[in-house]
Amino acid sequence: MTLGQQADRLEASLRAFLGMEEALVAAGPWPLAEVFGTEPEAAWGPGELLAHVDEALRFWGGEVERALAEPPTHEPFPLGRTADDDTRVRLIGRDRCLPIPELLDRIAADGGRLAARMRSIEAAEAARAVTRAGRGAMTVADLLESTITGHLEGHVDQLREILAARGAR
Repeated sequence: MTLGQQADRLEASLRAFLGMEEALVAAGPWPLAEVFGTEPEAAWGPGELLAHVDEALRFWGGEVERALAEPPTHEPFPLGRTADDDTRVRLIGRDRCLPIPELLDRIAADGGRLAARMRSIEAAEAARAVTRAGRGAMTVADLLESTITGHLEGHVDQLREILAARGAR
């Protein structure tokens, strides 16, 4: 799969998130999850989930930029973090309290910027070797699939399940 195709999928996820705004606002107010650190994300509400999505877009987009800014070598470029990263947890904890429309605006802006960037990455750059903390060696394209494209598709489904559990449409 090309990064252009991944960008198309990312944009489809962004549209899906934005398409749920009315239902999310109408079904609120949403209680904050008691735990939101390294516990299973399935226990999160919309605030935690959307704060996580935006934080992930910014973080992993930045990690890709760091990897691409380095001169190519034969050694994989080390990047990433694990789920228990203190900064990650604090940002989710802070931003989960923002209004749903604000979180969705941030996701649309950050996701749109990343989708455009994905389309500009050349094939040799997409094939560059990186080492993701806790996951091992992969390419930039694989990193984007696992941390952004596929990950956000899963969170779209999760948010739909949260709405369905509340009886929202």
